[in-house]
Amino acid sequence: MKLKKHIWAFCFSAALIAFTTYIALDTFVIPRVYKANATEMNTSMFSNIPKTTLDNSQSSGSVKNTSSADKSYRDENISISLTEYYENNTKIYVADVTLSSAEYLKTAFAKDSYGKNITETTSDMAEDKNAVFAVNGDYYGAQESGYVIRNGVVYRSTAKGADVLCVYTDGTLGIVSDSEYTADELVEKGVWQAFTFGPSLVEEGEVTVGVNDEVGKAMASNPRTAIGMIDTNRFVFVVSDGRTSESSGLSLYELAQFMQGLGVKTAYNLDGGGSSTMYFNGQVINNPTSGRGIKERGVSDIVYIG
Repeated sequence: MKLKKHIWAFCFSAALIAFTTYIALDTFVIPRVYKANATEMNTSMFSNIPKTTLDNSQSSGSVKNTSSADKSYRDENISISLTEYYENNTKIYVADVTLSSAEYLKTAFAKDSYGKNITETTSDMAEDKNAVFAVNGDYYGAQESGYVIRNGVVYRSTAKGADVLCVYTDGTLGIVSDSEYTADELVEKGVWQAFTFGPSLVEEGEVTVGVNDEVGKAMASNPRTAIGMIDTNRFVFVVSDGRTSESSGLSLYELAQFMQGLGVKTAYNLDGGGSSTMYFNGQVINNPTSGRGIKERGVSDIVYIG
């Protein structure tokens, strides 16, 4: 009888270990492709939206910078100016982006495939798309739920009870609850891109996070990536360093305050930590930390200009 009990206990333990290992691998390691060649762009959404003429007088916001913005790009539809700041013992990189149309604010998936645990570095994806500028996205591939709307196409319509950042075809940002609208309804309302990492940082010009708010089990100070809107078709992308001797990293509250100082009306937190990467004109601008030194890590998606 005792032997049977030992055998049963051993079998149960072995089954539990196997199941736990499978769940861990399925969640974090095993790639699953749901849609290959996921490169569709629903540009018909812009058919009735006129492009605007870029204004040469537009400049970055009011926070005092530590160096002049000597990195820039301009064509008839895109204007980008990069500036570096040093606040809260952290290097912060800001891209002030003005577009003639939100159609030029695009997204891409790793390996052009929608799925789970499919990753590439931000710079590799940016180069594949001939992007002028890019940052990492919301790492949708590590989540089982949360709306994924990219380039006007719905890839995941399962809500997760979270705030959704919407990039509208009219060149504005908005934050809605996924309990209010389905993913298809958002597209009908003109949502070109939607992200569900979060949280919201600034709404109507006011900071929406508290001093002690944080993402899940993340550390209080981290590398960060965020997007904000100053005005119609004028966006700021913010990436901070962190976890190094030179840069401590930012809390969510510090990030929100910084973006508020740039004059944003709306701002939203994207995936941070080792994912945080800013790419511009063929090179990585910040110092991404993979956990083993300064190095990019693979992510599931990017936001890019091009």
